[in-house]
Amino acid sequence: MGSKGEEQHIKAGTDGRTSVMDFNPPLIATYQRLFHCLPTYSHAAEAVEECDLPLIDLSGLLSRCELEAEQCKQDIIGAATEWGFFQIVNHGISNSIFARLRAEQLKLFRQPFHKKANEKLIEFSSDSYRWGTPTAACLNQLSWLESYHIPLSSTSKPQPTSASWCVIEEFSSAMSQLADQLIDTLAEGLGCEGTYIKENCKRNTCYLRLNRYPPCPLPGEVFGLVPHTDSDFLTIVCQDKVTGLQLKKGGRWFTVKPNPNTLIVNVGDLFQAWSNGLYKSVEHRVMSNPHEERFSVAYFVCPSNETIIQSNVQPAVYGKFSFGEYRRQVQQDVRLTGQKVGLARFLA
Repeated sequence: MGSKGEEQHIKAGTDGRTSVMDFNPPLIATYQRLFHCLPTYSHAAEAVEECDLPLIDLSGLLSRCELEAEQCKQDIIGAATEWGFFQIVNHGISNSIFARLRAEQLKLFRQPFHKKANEKLIEFSSDSYRWGTPTAACLNQLSWLESYHIPLSSTSKPQPTSASWCVIEEFSSAMSQLADQLIDTLAEGLGCEGTYIKENCKRNTCYLRLNRYPPCPLPGEVFGLVPHTDSDFLTIVCQDKVTGLQLKKGGRWFTVKPNPNTLIVNVGDLFQAWSNGLYKSVEHRVMSNPHEERFSVAYFVCPSNETIIQSNVQPAVYGKFSFGEYRRQVQQDVRLTGQKVGLARFLA
């Protein structure tokens, strides 16, 4: 789904001023002040290798062969321990759901910008549409993207009224079941059950994010999505064929080869704390692209704010905290420093 650069979509109005006449958010005009202070370090100059994430066939979990099922579990546990990221196939979600979701996602982002920014589309909350980084004080803090952030507490409508809403409901339900499978396996790797996590990560506390990364005129200096770790238990991502996702391993950045036929799973901060550091919440980012737009959908497995995060292993690496406390600390750090500090704030 490629497109021309955003600058080609900006036209002059009759009053002589420029105005965005299409679906792209006004990222160039809004963050122009940051372009005058280009960073001395360009991300484009980094030596980044390509990597294939561990690929796991989830059909093994349901195998009648105990050895095959056990090997699948160990593959998942090993990938979460060594990489913090892995790919899965044969996960039980039909290709038709992905196709319909991609079609609806494209329609949503192709709405005129003023409509996305000012009108409530379908059943989404009025603040679900987001773009750029309002708190960015420099280019390194700017994310060149637009997204719909959809809390799934709002999807429990008895009769969805739009095609977009219907497919989001169907997709999130399938993702919830998949997440429960993964939680059970990862909890088993810690010698416990996943009941507590699943009971506190119901679908109505999780959320979905539809992402679109527009073409960027400064791809070496501006990220599609700034480096970060995820603040949840697990994130499950489906993406298109455009390269962009990178992760950090052993102090080096690696580009993940895109495979639209797999789902990517990554461990979040809460599972790292819960596992006493065994499972890795890995720093990752999305690189911007000067010519092509990129799409992805992420399902975030989050608990309620009251959920207590505490490892059963002693000595514990991290102190006991609630998810609400963690979120507030992350938000405060971003406001004050421009970046997330994360689990380092909660060391025992």
